[in-house]
Amino acid sequence: MFDTGEIEKQITARLSEMAKEIVAIRRDLTDTTRADVITALEVVKSASAATQAVATADLHTSRRAERAAKGLPKRQWDTGVASEIGLARHDSANKGGRHLGFARVLVDEMPHTLARLACGDLSEWRATMIVRDTFGLSRDDRALVDSELCSDPATLMGKSDSQVSATARAAVVRIDAEALVRRASKAVGDRRVTSRPAPDTMAYLSALLPVKQAVCVHATLMRDAAAIVGAGDERTKSQIMADLLVERVTGLSTATAVPVTVNVVLSDEALLGTGSEPAEVEGYGPVPTDLVIRWLHDDDAKNELRRLYANPETGALTAMESKSRGFPTGILRMTRFRDKICRTPWCGAPIRHGDHVRSVANGGDTTFDNSAGLCEACNYAKEADGWTTTPDKNQSGELHSYRITTPTGHQHRSTAPPLPMPMPVRHHRIDISSTEHAVIDILWAA
Repeated sequence: MFDTGEIEKQITARLSEMAKEIVAIRRDLTDTTRADVITALEVVKSASAATQAVATADLHTSRRAERAAKGLPKRQWDTGVASEIGLARHDSANKGGRHLGFARVLVDEMPHTLARLACGDLSEWRATMIVRDTFGLSRDDRALVDSELCSDPATLMGKSDSQVSATARAAVVRIDAEALVRRASKAVGDRRVTSRPAPDTMAYLSALLPVKQAVCVHATLMRDAAAIVGAGDERTKSQIMADLLVERVTGLSTATAVPVTVNVVLSDEALLGTGSEPAEVEGYGPVPTDLVIRWLHDDDAKNELRRLYANPETGALTAMESKSRGFPTGILRMTRFRDKICRTPWCGAPIRHGDHVRSVANGGDTTFDNSAGLCEACNYAKEADGWTTTPDKNQSGELHSYRITTPTGHQHRSTAPPLPMPMPVRHHRIDISSTEHAVIDILWAA
């Protein structure tokens, strides 16, 4: 007889083999079979999502029970679970929290929706919409919507994403219209402004506002842009609206005189025009070096140079010039330049905390080698029961790395990204005292 551990190993091994079989499906099929394969794989994806949800909810229940048995305070029972799920799914802690919330609702409150997902009648996204649109309902009322929409497979058969969402919201209104009113009142507290990268060195600036405010802002920009177009301005209406937004938010007379400090890291070789290594804009990512050089010649900007020192073979950050006009120095600044974004694998969130890889309580030093840039969620997760982080013994010039061990014993390695590669060492009459060469950090502000 197999013991429990052996059976569990067989389960994961079988899933791995199934994945290999799916990838190895032959390509010389008839079109009819290809269509059947597409449909069958959609069912497999839905069934996988349902099984993932059950495993996620069970992991959460088990982790809470384990910590309760240890006598830990209730506020610590959930700490780090979302990050653990995110790592298991190769996702961020934020998305791990969403996966967890989705799983708990399906398993604990919406068994019919889970069943439709498991048999392939419902996609993961449509199940997510039903969970989202029933947010705010009591457990009993949510169960009513679950039964109304998903107890009979025919109810949602053939419906589009928007139709599924509309059907769910209509059921919520019939069962508890006040729930939508409560959600609307709560949503006002979620107003925010965010930005994210867009193609071609552009970025999206998004504002989540109450509808009357959003409509008012947009209508005002449209009205004033139309007046400027009518006066003969050569810009398009959309361009003028974008420029007006920047000018009114920043208080500047032109949209190009941006007063916010932006950090750009590029290699000395690229700056001097002999290399093709892209520059790196903090909070955005790679941009063409030619574009940065154009920014340097912008009359509206005040330019400032700070030297960073990188290993010419690996791109590892090794030192930073200590003097700069108007900006603080120290380990945190070097850590931010080195790590760029949260160091937890698959996270990608902005750095909010400079953290000790090995905690001070466990003998960790406050040094550059023992530092890591993390988002808030990942920083709090690593302090949870059962988590450990261990610095690697990096050799001089190696990229900084450390290991994360979750409560299940799974290990994940975090390695800092390389900086733009500096010029190779040239053996002329110059006395080179080390193998490190400069990388230029350009800061500009009005």
